[in-house]
Amino acid sequence: MLKITVDNKNSFEVEQQDGQWLVNGSQVALDIKQLPSGIISILHNGRSYTAIIEHIDTKNKEMSIRVNGQVYPVTIKEPIDQLLSSMGLDMTAAKKAEHVKAPMPGMILKVMVEVGQTINKGDGLLILEAMKMENIIKAGANATVKAIKVIERTAVEKGAVLIEME
Repeated sequence: MLKITVDNKNSFEVEQQDGQWLVNGSQVALDIKQLPSGIISILHNGRSYTAIIEHIDTKNKEMSIRVNGQVYPVTIKEPIDQLLSSMGLDMTAAKKAEHVKAPMPGMILKVMVEVGQTINKGDGLLILEAMKMENIIKAGANATVKAIKVIERTAVEKGAVLIEME
């Protein structure tokens, strides 16, 4: 049984048994077909929906799905994920925040965080200019800023530690 969370608020337990779909233990009329174009055709209780997978993050079991023009973030927990979570071993929550390193040589234009600040995955940390393009370096996990190793308007080499996290 899969536990699927849509839009970070609606959770469903979904499984397929003997060709029938069960959602939260109840049988639903659901027909899903992936077309050669990549579009997913969904018939649910007599209504037709068109879906497109916009983005897939297989490592974190997350995706963005566009349904009838609206994009929804979706998280999937397989039985092993649910078991580990029930044992207090939730691997996504335990993901260690790594130090932020320069992905390429460039110039630090702006530091957007402070020491001691709590940040969330995806938050902007600093702006790195490389080859006349501004790149926002984002947090890879929830963390706290331990130390900032660079100052604005200075050059950095690829791989240099920019921000230390804890």
